[in-house]
Amino acid sequence: MPPRFSHVIGIDDAPFPPTHRGDVPIIGTAFSGLRLEGILRAKVRRDGTDSTRAIAQMVSSSRFAPHTRLVVLEGISLAGFNVVDLHALHATLGMAVLVVVKRMPDIDAVRRALLERVRGGARKWALIEKAGPMEPLGGLFVQRAGIEPAEALDVIRTLAVHGRLPEPVRVAHLVASVLAVGSA
Repeated sequence: MPPRFSHVIGIDDAPFPPTHRGDVPIIGTAFSGLRLEGILRAKVRRDGTDSTRAIAQMVSSSRFAPHTRLVVLEGISLAGFNVVDLHALHATLGMAVLVVVKRMPDIDAVRRALLERVRGGARKWALIEKAGPMEPLGGLFVQRAGIEPAEALDVIRTLAVHGRLPEPVRVAHLVASVLAVGSA
């Protein structure tokens, strides 16, 4: 793994029932290599517009911020359709941002849902387009800001030891699940 990415924060949201309205917890797991160093928590609004700001605040105010060089997200949106502005997050934090997913989303279905059923959907769709197309990389599909494909592949290969997802995101998912349902 490139030394500049030895400290990573993985982020995922907690699951929630379809009828839930309001805030949804998000979890950040701070890793140094493959060692878990700490856990961060914040919240974002279901289908809201505060994910970029919430992540930036959570990461920058943490004791891990001075060493962290990469933020890895499982998907470009949290809490339903609360879409992260990858390039704004990269610029605000001064850190690379990598989005990873196991399966290629149905982009046409996402676009239709945003434009036809979600308040502020056009702005959210514009953020997804701004992030660029999903790229196949290391058995995953990625979007990225501030990190080259070869570096992203190296990060994935180094940190994905218990499945296809990098450990920081896999562990963030497990912790977020425990918050929501009590076990993972």
